[in-house]
Amino acid sequence: MLFKRRGEAPFLCVLAISIKALGIDGTVITDCNAASEWVRFLHPVQWRLVDFDDILAADWRHPNNQAHYYQHKSRKCAEVLVPHRVPPELLIGAYVIDTAARNRLLDQVPDMPVRIDPVMFFQSNSW
Repeated sequence: MLFKRRGEAPFLCVLAISIKALGIDGTVITDCNAASEWVRFLHPVQWRLVDFDDILAADWRHPNNQAHYYQHKSRKCAEVLVPHRVPPELLIGAYVIDTAARNRLLDQVPDMPVRIDPVMFFQSNSW
């Protein structure tokens, strides 16, 4: 979703959530996009079944292998699904694209730790 909305990146933030959210009753993790036909819904103790190399890869494109491209694209969108809500005390920070976005967020949430990370918002020469 973040890639699809990269044109809106100056007005978006990615929230950093404590790993403690995995302990909330009913929380599940997925090994790819939850809407995928191939998704596995896993208990948080099954985290080793998730391909973190694919999730954290900077690029999921595979121009010479269409099947791998679709698989990697879906894995890149693995999710943590928390029922109802994430308690505010588990919000531990945020990522934004630039200084202007950081300043706007800090105007709203002055105590929020905010990191500038343009690569997270697909701001590199390869895109």
